[in-house]
Amino acid sequence: MNRWERKRIGKEETPSMIIINSQSIKTAPFICQGKGMYPNGMVSSYGNKKVNGRKRHLVTDTLGLIWSVVVHAAHLTDGVMAEKVVEPLQGYLHRMQKILADRAYKQSFTDWVYENMLGVELEISSPPPSQQGLILLHLGGH
Repeated sequence: MNRWERKRIGKEETPSMIIINSQSIKTAPFICQGKGMYPNGMVSSYGNKKVNGRKRHLVTDTLGLIWSVVVHAAHLTDGVMAEKVVEPLQGYLHRMQKILADRAYKQSFTDWVYENMLGVELEISSPPPSQQGLILLHLGGH
């Protein structure tokens, strides 16, 4: 459906740039105690956000169309899990030239992109140090 929608509005069928980000999701207390739906460790605590739950990684294009999603335990780092959400797109999004990400992806994901996605640039954005909380960053006109 993404290809159809992009074509419908006059864009190429696949994006040349994707955006990756994650969201922390709180879960019900009974799930977090190892009972219920996720006894295998799918649910955990994510330290600096103090969220007891899961995280979902999303890959979208600049239109906001979702191309990939992975849900995992909250304590796993964004950089490591980014590989899991982007890897299935290799070969499928043949026009991909750039990935936009925030600084949470800077460490291991930068190395993985360099080693596994020849010709794809990873652009890491950072808010000014004086700002805290949710900050909307400019996409660079794509």
